[in-house]
Amino acid sequence: MSNTLQIGLAAAGGLVLAGLVAHNAWQARKNQPRRPDPEPQSTATVSEATSVDAALQATDTLPPGAGSDVLPKSDAPQAAIAEPTGEGAHDPLADATQKISVPTGPDRKLLLDPLLDAMATIVLDEGAVVSGEAASAAMPATRRVDTKPFAVEGRNRDSGLWEPPVAGQFYDQFQAGVQLANRSGPLNEIAFSEFTLKTQAVADAINGTPHFPEMLEEVARARELDQFASSNDARLSFVLRARQAAWSPGYLQQCAARHGFVPGVLPGRLVLPASIEGAPPLLSLEYDTQAALAEDLEQAALYEALLCLEVTHVHREEQPFARMCEVALHLAKDMDGNITDGTGQRITADTMDTIANDLEGLYNTLEQHDFAAGSALARRLFS
Repeated sequence: MSNTLQIGLAAAGGLVLAGLVAHNAWQARKNQPRRPDPEPQSTATVSEATSVDAALQATDTLPPGAGSDVLPKSDAPQAAIAEPTGEGAHDPLADATQKISVPTGPDRKLLLDPLLDAMATIVLDEGAVVSGEAASAAMPATRRVDTKPFAVEGRNRDSGLWEPPVAGQFYDQFQAGVQLANRSGPLNEIAFSEFTLKTQAVADAINGTPHFPEMLEEVARARELDQFASSNDARLSFVLRARQAAWSPGYLQQCAARHGFVPGVLPGRLVLPASIEGAPPLLSLEYDTQAALAEDLEQAALYEALLCLEVTHVHREEQPFARMCEVALHLAKDMDGNITDGTGQRITADTMDTIANDLEGLYNTLEQHDFAAGSALARRLFS
């Protein structure tokens, strides 16, 4: 009888132990970060590939000016925050149409502007010209004054246009400038004095005479511009939080790639390119840098990622906030996550509507002051 009881107890203990082992294994598997799906082998037929190539060639032969008509335009923010019904599949044909170049006019990012820069003219002797090589040799070693960009431009003798000195060209007048304000604050009296010293050195090297603006006026203008920038700067972010299982960096990258994100320059940062070629990214998706640099990307665990929009850096026509809401909803659905703010509060459709309305007012204010979102001047001011 005792032998039978011992055997029964041993069997029961074995079953309990086996159950605990199985439960622990299941819990460990459940708590592992989600891993990316294996890359499927290409099954496209020759005819399918031919049809896609033909469609891509068709977009390349659009008449001039047609590019802007085929660019995808997002709906108003209210429509963009509707619950997605598709699977968010990557569409190569849509990518092809999105990448059509849109004429944006001359790029002013290298040109000084009286609206944003304190500027000094450098006058040469009558009839004198300076070669591009000599002007380049006269430039200071650093192109900054304190925390502000410093630049020198010459007026091309042949074209009459202002440009950074170029070898093989000749210039009959110069101008130097320093940016009045950026996210580091306004230009102050000490920085303005440094600006005059650098400009004087350039003028001496090319045998020119500098003419400077009034320091107190420029410093006052810098403070006004800084106050405007501080009141109208905006960087929006949604926090995507995992509901249960964590995400591995590879899983996050795979899900984000389905919605057009590509790796950024910095580790832990993915970017969604703008439809206008050469423009700053539309959105960025940021996550823990240490996880991005881990040796085993499948074992590193991520519990949240930041979806960001630099409002002042992206053109209003891109409707970036509507796209941000759409991407956030798709990613939250794909990765079983929630959309929250920095304090952990859930972001609802009503919250997105309120933000969209506020952004319209901000866009209008920026445009009224000639700092339209996405323009070169806005990107310089809010840098």
